[in-house]
Amino acid sequence: MRSSPTLLAGLLVVVLTTLLPAPLRARQPIPAPAESPDLRPIFNGRDLEGWDGDPRLWAVRDGAIRGETTDAVPCKGNTFLIWKGATPGDFELRLSFRCSASNNSGIQYRSRHITEGNPPNAWVVRGYQHEVRNELRFPNVAGFIYDEGGTRGRLTGVGETVVWHATGKPTVTATGPDQAAFEKLFRLDDWNDIIILADGTRIRHFLNGVQVVDFTDDDPDRALRDGILALQLHAGKPMWVEFRTIRFRPLR
Repeated sequence: MRSSPTLLAGLLVVVLTTLLPAPLRARQPIPAPAESPDLRPIFNGRDLEGWDGDPRLWAVRDGAIRGETTDAVPCKGNTFLIWKGATPGDFELRLSFRCSASNNSGIQYRSRHITEGNPPNAWVVRGYQHEVRNELRFPNVAGFIYDEGGTRGRLTGVGETVVWHATGKPTVTATGPDQAAFEKLFRLDDWNDIIILADGTRIRHFLNGVQVVDFTDDDPDRALRDGILALQLHAGKPMWVEFRTIRFRPLR
């Protein structure tokens, strides 16, 4: 008996559905956890006591840390303002940022201050970075994790749940928010609220009260378990970035 075109098309759909991986589905927004009463400020709002960076580039203005490069005063290579209070492993960090759109910045954690090997300046830092940008279009938006100074580049994109395996390869297991949701979530040219939760091998980023990254680093050779916190000024085009209400607590 000759099969009908409709029957053949139906069988093809069944076969493809069985053999091909299911597409990633945008999930419902995951809200940030309530703020812990144990958080304490690590920036006093008046000066840079407890922080170390290039004094030409970092200052306090109107209660916020401000980093700025200009054509007359550039930075040689990426440079950082380093918190000298601790080298945390598992922690909760909350703060707000805003920045210009001409360049990008970042928040370093579980990172290392690099002084050997003739670095381009005295405040070079390498490790996990929470990307800071003033842009709306994926993939170059605030919130993804970058391996600053490392070998893996972008460890996650915004909206992704990612596991990096011992094989050195990642698996993306879920996604959200998508492009449309991010455009509603991000406050262009305004203050945005960040939460970083690092607990063991799992790290989560929240933006304006919504989870944007869920990252697990199971690569035993490259996973970072503790290190310094720092704020970035990126080399290249003149830029400015501001950070305020910086609060921190160790998880254990």
